[in-house]
Amino acid sequence: MDILHSIQSSLLDAQDTLNQFIKNVDNIKVIAETAAVIKDVFEQQGKIFTCGNGGSLCDAIHFAEECTGKFRDNRKPLPVIALSDAGHITCTANDFGFAEIFARPLQALGHPGDLLLAISTSGNSENVVRAAEAAKSKQMQIFGLLGKDGGKLIHYCDSYLIAPGDTADRIQEIHIKVLHILIEQVERLMFPDNY
Repeated sequence: MDILHSIQSSLLDAQDTLNQFIKNVDNIKVIAETAAVIKDVFEQQGKIFTCGNGGSLCDAIHFAEECTGKFRDNRKPLPVIALSDAGHITCTANDFGFAEIFARPLQALGHPGDLLLAISTSGNSENVVRAAEAAKSKQMQIFGLLGKDGGKLIHYCDSYLIAPGDTADRIQEIHIKVLHILIEQVERLMFPDNY
Protein backbone atom coordinates (compact mmCIF):
# COMPACT_ATOMS: atom_id res chain seq x y z
CA MET A 1 0.00 0.00 0.00
CA ASP A 2 1.56 3.31 -1.01
CA ILE A 3 1.50 6.30 1.32
CA LEU A 4 -1.24 8.21 -0.55
CA HIS A 5 -3.54 5.20 -0.45
CA SER A 6 -2.72 4.69 3.25
CA ILE A 7 -3.61 8.31 4.05
CA GLN A 8 -6.86 8.12 2.10
CA SER A 9 -7.72 4.86 3.85
CA SER A 10 -7.17 6.47 7.27
CA LEU A 11 -9.38 9.42 6.37
CA LEU A 12 -12.13 7.14 5.11
CA ASP A 13 -11.90 5.07 8.30
CA ALA A 14 -12.26 8.25 10.39
CA GLN A 15 -15.23 9.32 8.25
CA ASP A 16 -16.87 5.92 8.68
CA THR A 17 -16.41 6.10 12.47
CA LEU A 18 -18.01 9.54 12.58
CA ASN A 19 -20.89 8.37 10.37
CA GLN A 20 -21.52 5.44 12.74
CA PHE A 21 -21.69 7.88 15.65
CA ILE A 22 -24.04 10.28 13.84
CA LYS A 23 -26.42 7.49 12.75
CA ASN A 24 -27.21 6.67 16.39
CA VAL A 25 -29.82 9.34 17.18
CA ASP A 26 -29.43 8.62 20.90
CA ASN A 27 -25.94 10.12 20.71
CA ILE A 28 -27.39 13.42 19.47
CA LYS A 29 -29.97 13.38 22.28
CA VAL A 30 -27.32 12.73 24.94
CA ILE A 31 -25.25 15.67 23.68
CA ALA A 32 -28.29 17.96 23.86
CA GLU A 33 -29.22 16.72 27.34
CA THR A 34 -25.65 17.05 28.59
CA ALA A 35 -25.36 20.62 27.28
CA ALA A 36 -28.49 21.49 29.27
CA VAL A 37 -27.05 19.85 32.40
CA ILE A 38 -23.77 21.76 32.00
CA LYS A 39 -25.67 25.04 31.58
CA ASP A 40 -27.56 24.29 34.80
CA VAL A 41 -24.31 23.51 36.64
CA PHE A 42 -22.87 26.87 35.59
CA GLU A 43 -26.04 28.81 36.35
CA GLN A 44 -26.18 27.28 39.85
CA GLN A 45 -22.58 28.39 40.52
CA GLY A 46 -21.18 24.88 40.14
CA LYS A 47 -17.95 23.84 38.48
CA ILE A 48 -16.93 21.17 36.03
CA PHE A 49 -13.85 19.06 36.64
CA THR A 50 -12.43 16.97 33.84
CA CYS A 51 -9.76 14.28 33.63
CA GLY A 52 -8.27 11.52 31.51
CA ASN A 53 -4.93 9.95 30.60
CA GLY A 54 -2.62 10.77 27.70
CA GLY A 55 -4.61 12.09 24.75
CA SER A 56 -7.74 12.07 26.89
CA LEU A 57 -6.06 14.42 29.37
CA CYS A 58 -5.15 16.65 26.43
CA ASP A 59 -8.83 16.64 25.46
CA ALA A 60 -9.78 17.49 29.07
CA ILE A 61 -7.36 20.44 29.03
CA HIS A 62 -8.63 21.51 25.59
CA PHE A 63 -12.22 21.55 26.86
CA ALA A 64 -11.27 23.49 29.99
CA GLU A 65 -9.28 26.18 28.20
CA GLU A 66 -12.07 26.80 25.70
CA CYS A 67 -14.48 27.26 28.60
CA THR A 68 -12.29 29.47 30.80
CA GLY A 69 -10.78 31.25 27.81
CA LYS A 70 -12.67 31.46 24.54
CA PHE A 71 -14.34 29.13 22.06
CA ARG A 72 -15.65 31.22 19.17
CA ASP A 73 -16.92 34.57 20.40
CA ASN A 74 -16.11 36.54 23.51
CA ARG A 75 -18.23 35.79 26.58
CA LYS A 76 -17.67 35.45 30.30
CA PRO A 77 -15.34 32.62 31.36
CA LEU A 78 -16.98 29.38 32.45
CA PRO A 79 -15.67 27.46 35.50
CA VAL A 80 -14.00 24.30 34.23
CA ILE A 81 -10.91 22.77 35.84
CA ALA A 82 -8.80 20.13 34.09
CA LEU A 83 -7.12 17.96 36.72
CA SER A 84 -3.77 18.31 35.02
CA ASP A 85 -1.39 20.09 37.39
CA ALA A 86 2.01 18.39 37.01
CA GLY A 87 3.09 19.20 40.57
CA HIS A 88 -0.06 17.66 42.02
CA ILE A 89 0.07 14.62 39.74
CA THR A 90 3.69 13.77 40.55
CA CYS A 91 3.29 14.44 44.28
CA THR A 92 0.15 12.34 44.54
CA ALA A 93 1.46 9.53 42.34
CA ASN A 94 4.65 9.40 44.40
CA ASP A 95 2.95 9.48 47.81
CA PHE A 96 -0.36 7.68 47.20
CA GLY A 97 -0.07 5.91 43.84
CA PHE A 98 -1.10 6.81 40.31
CA ALA A 99 -4.67 5.62 40.91
CA GLU A 100 -5.28 8.58 43.25
CA ILE A 101 -4.10 11.48 41.05
CA PHE A 102 -7.62 12.60 40.10
CA ALA A 103 -9.54 11.42 43.15
CA ARG A 104 -7.63 13.54 45.67
CA PRO A 105 -8.28 16.95 44.09
CA LEU A 106 -11.96 16.04 43.75
CA GLN A 107 -12.03 15.14 47.45
CA ALA A 108 -10.50 18.55 48.18
CA LEU A 109 -12.42 20.76 45.72
CA GLY A 110 -15.61 18.98 44.64
CA HIS A 111 -19.05 19.95 45.93
CA PRO A 112 -22.62 18.77 45.40
CA GLY A 113 -23.86 20.34 42.20
CA ASP A 114 -20.49 20.11 40.47
CA LEU A 115 -19.93 17.77 37.53
CA LEU A 116 -17.09 15.45 36.59
CA LEU A 117 -16.44 15.00 32.87
CA ALA A 118 -14.53 11.71 32.86
CA ILE A 119 -12.74 10.74 29.64
CA SER A 120 -11.45 7.22 28.99
CA THR A 121 -11.18 5.39 25.67
CA SER A 122 -11.32 2.04 27.47
CA GLY A 123 -13.54 3.00 30.39
CA ASN A 124 -11.16 1.04 32.61
CA SER A 125 -8.50 3.60 33.57
CA GLU A 126 -8.16 3.00 37.29
CA ASN A 127 -7.40 6.62 38.14
CA VAL A 128 -10.46 7.85 36.21
CA VAL A 129 -12.66 5.21 37.88
CA ARG A 130 -11.31 6.35 41.27
CA ALA A 131 -12.13 9.94 40.27
CA ALA A 132 -15.71 8.86 39.55
CA GLU A 133 -15.91 7.18 42.96
CA ALA A 134 -14.65 10.37 44.61
CA ALA A 135 -17.13 12.46 42.63
CA LYS A 136 -19.99 10.21 43.74
CA SER A 137 -18.90 10.58 47.36
CA LYS A 138 -19.15 14.37 46.88
CA GLN A 139 -22.64 14.07 45.33
CA MET A 140 -21.38 15.32 41.99
CA GLN A 141 -22.87 14.38 38.64
CA ILE A 142 -20.72 12.38 36.23
CA PHE A 143 -20.70 12.50 32.44
CA GLY A 144 -18.48 9.94 30.73
CA LEU A 145 -16.88 10.09 27.31
CA LEU A 146 -16.01 6.45 26.76
CA GLY A 147 -15.01 3.87 24.18
CA LYS A 148 -15.19 0.11 23.67
CA ASP A 149 -18.02 -1.22 25.94
CA GLY A 150 -17.74 1.63 28.46
CA GLY A 151 -15.69 -0.47 30.89
CA LYS A 152 -15.99 -0.08 34.65
CA LEU A 153 -16.53 3.66 34.38
CA ILE A 154 -19.95 3.30 32.77
CA HIS A 155 -21.39 2.10 36.09
CA TYR A 156 -20.56 5.41 37.79
CA CYS A 157 -21.87 7.71 35.06
CA ASP A 158 -25.18 9.54 35.29
CA SER A 159 -24.90 9.98 31.54
CA TYR A 160 -22.36 8.86 28.96
CA LEU A 161 -21.46 8.50 25.32
CA ILE A 162 -19.54 5.57 23.89
CA ALA A 163 -17.60 6.47 20.78
CA PRO A 164 -17.37 3.79 18.10
CA GLY A 165 -13.92 2.75 16.97
CA ASP A 166 -11.49 -0.08 17.44
CA THR A 167 -8.51 2.10 18.32
CA ALA A 168 -7.91 4.90 20.82
CA ASP A 169 -7.21 7.45 18.07
CA ARG A 170 -10.57 6.94 16.36
CA ILE A 171 -12.38 7.07 19.73
CA GLN A 172 -10.54 10.28 20.66
CA GLU A 173 -11.50 11.87 17.33
CA ILE A 174 -15.16 11.43 18.28
CA HIS A 175 -14.52 12.66 21.83
CA ILE A 176 -13.03 15.97 20.69
CA LYS A 177 -15.95 16.55 18.31
CA VAL A 178 -18.38 15.95 21.17
CA LEU A 179 -16.48 18.34 23.45
CA HIS A 180 -16.50 21.10 20.84
CA ILE A 181 -20.20 20.62 20.16
CA LEU A 182 -20.96 20.65 23.90
CA ILE A 183 -19.23 24.01 24.28
CA GLU A 184 -21.08 25.39 21.27
CA GLN A 185 -24.45 24.20 22.56
CA VAL A 186 -23.81 25.51 26.08
CA GLU A 187 -22.93 28.88 24.56
CA ARG A 188 -26.10 28.82 22.47
CA LEU A 189 -28.12 28.21 25.64
CA MET A 190 -26.32 30.73 27.84
CA PHE A 191 -25.26 33.41 25.36
CA PRO A 192 -27.82 33.31 22.53
CA ASP A 193 -26.84 36.79 21.33
CA ASN A 194 -23.48 35.36 20.25
CA TYR A 195 -25.30 33.13 17.75
